[in-house]
Amino acid sequence: MTKLKIKRGDNVIVTTGNKNIKGKVGEVIEIIKDKNRAVVAGLNIVKKHVKPSAQNPQGGIVEKEASIHISNLAIVDPKTGKATKVGYKFDGDKKVRIAKKSGETL
Repeated sequence: MTKLKIKRGDNVIVTTGNKNIKGKVGEVIEIIKDKNRAVVAGLNIVKKHVKPSAQNPQGGIVEKEASIHISNLAIVDPKTGKATKVGYKFDGDKKVRIAKKSGETL
């Protein structure tokens, strides 16, 4: 399993995908590590048909966020607002993530 550089709570930009989500920015809600995917708030909305049940007696069509592959996401630089790569440096004895473009800590 590879090390993922995107964490929950990060602001990310969608670099590739269909015209509805490409270039949009959102916050990562969940990381699915074994599939290398992430769920981003407000992006990649899909409609799911839900059967009536005890928890949901009405049923119907529910809109929810679907996952996006990690390779299609890039972290947003806090200074410039553009996509950046993630680097690491030691701040004292702590290892911190930095944005490669501006050097800001993430």
